[in-house]
Amino acid sequence: MHFLSEDLDTYVVNHSEDEPALLQQLTRETYQKILQPRMLSGHYQGRVLSMLSKLVNPENILEIGTYTGYSALCLAEGIQKTGELHTIDINEELVDFQRMYFDKSDYGKQIHQHLGNALDIIPTLNKKFDLVFIDADKDNYAAYFELIIARLNTGGIILSDNVLWSGKVLDTSFKKDDTSTPALIAYNKLLKEDSRVETVLLPIRDGMTISRKL
Repeated sequence: MHFLSEDLDTYVVNHSEDEPALLQQLTRETYQKILQPRMLSGHYQGRVLSMLSKLVNPENILEIGTYTGYSALCLAEGIQKTGELHTIDINEELVDFQRMYFDKSDYGKQIHQHLGNALDIIPTLNKKFDLVFIDADKDNYAAYFELIIARLNTGGIILSDNVLWSGKVLDTSFKKDDTSTPALIAYNKLLKEDSRVETVLLPIRDGMTISRKL
């Protein structure tokens, strides 16, 4: 969902950093070969992720929801040379595709893939993280947060994607089979009220929160 007019949105993108060639290639191949290509972070959000990562300059990054690896590569642009990026996804069919692009980048040796349920995998990661990106199943956002917060260094950042959910967070009459909307409403409330973090919600694409651990 775009909250700006198409012309103004185009202006914003045109006056932001260019999309790296490798990510352009990844985007093309995702649209050609992979289901649900709209799940890609895309040019503009990718540059936002890259910039935030460079500002944080994290040693260790955790990503929940890899898809085809676009956002992981953006986040890796800010990682320290001795750092690691751990990315988790449940789709076995995408593992080789992700690895192909990770290995084409400058960060291939620093990116570690984990296949399976993030709720099971996160407790096994013996790491403290400086930057976390949540972009997976919306029903478990709050559960991910509770697992992550103890593993996040003080001053560390949690980025949460799709928190406006195409504007559905304003709709209190959601369908009974819609579990994602109420989950995101509850998650946004959690981030606002939890004393362990300070949060700002940005109307970037489908909404992104930046939460900093106090």
